[in-house]
Amino acid sequence: MYYLGIDLGGTNIKVGLVDETLKIISKAKLPTFAQRNACEIVDDMAALCHSVIKENNLSVDDIEYVGIAAPGSVDPKLGIIRYANNIKMDNFPIADELKKRFPVKKVLLENDANAAALAEIKAGAGKGYSDLVMITLGTGVGGGIVIDGKLYSGFNYSGAELGHTVIEFGGRPCTCGRLGCFETYSSATGLINMTKEKMIEYVDSIMWDLVDDNLENVDGRTAFEAARKGDIAGKKVVATYIKYLACGLTNIVNIFQPQVLCIGGGVCGEGDYLLKPLIQTVRRCEYGAATQTNFSQIKIAELGNDAGIIGAAALGL
Repeated sequence: MYYLGIDLGGTNIKVGLVDETLKIISKAKLPTFAQRNACEIVDDMAALCHSVIKENNLSVDDIEYVGIAAPGSVDPKLGIIRYANNIKMDNFPIADELKKRFPVKKVLLENDANAAALAEIKAGAGKGYSDLVMITLGTGVGGGIVIDGKLYSGFNYSGAELGHTVIEFGGRPCTCGRLGCFETYSSATGLINMTKEKMIEYVDSIMWDLVDDNLENVDGRTAFEAARKGDIAGKKVVATYIKYLACGLTNIVNIFQPQVLCIGGGVCGEGDYLLKPLIQTVRRCEYGAATQTNFSQIKIAELGNDAGIIGAAALGL
């Protein structure tokens, strides 16, 4: 049995060939160029699908189905992306459009963070558990909820948009139209913006050396690298970032009390330097902390950048 998983992100389109054990056999990617016409993006999705199966000497008939992990609010039953604030695909029938270009038996669709949560509970940090909440820290902040082994996304498939809960009333403008969303502070984009602002404030920060005096070279690692070297500005950015991330995660724990709260995204590559102070803050702030005996396990996702592909490929299993 072979499946194709597509991870449609705001930055890249990734396609993987996956077997029945959820192992990725091969994969390929292209830049999304998210401001393009939706059909142009689907053209690239289909081209990647054809490329991956050709590379493995397979045909379309060898593929049981294609799963798509897409951003925003999606309707899995109709295969439609209803709304995505980081990509231009409002009310777009992505499943049908892909089938026109890649005539597979079936195309399944799910929100990208939901798919990542499904991947982690089937094959990653949540394997063996029944309840998990997944937070993905990427271009935005996505959320995925698994309750009793099943994805939860609300009656209209728009639930689990945990990145669009407000953690700073009247705060930074979010691409969704609200102010102060979790996403604007805890996404990789938010981290980069905070880093740039602090660099402008601290002209003597070693962060300038790390990016060759070019703000366009700032990424999610810049502040953490500087902080490790004792840079005051870098430490301030890291402390602020962890404060906001912990606030959002504490809210999630207080609402769901999941067995596992799983965090994914490039910033998780910082490991214990991120996780230890994060857990300490959440433990101190969560409801009933003084009398709790069982705490939600806060874990870094195990599947990394492959979670979207694996989760998409697992949609029909």
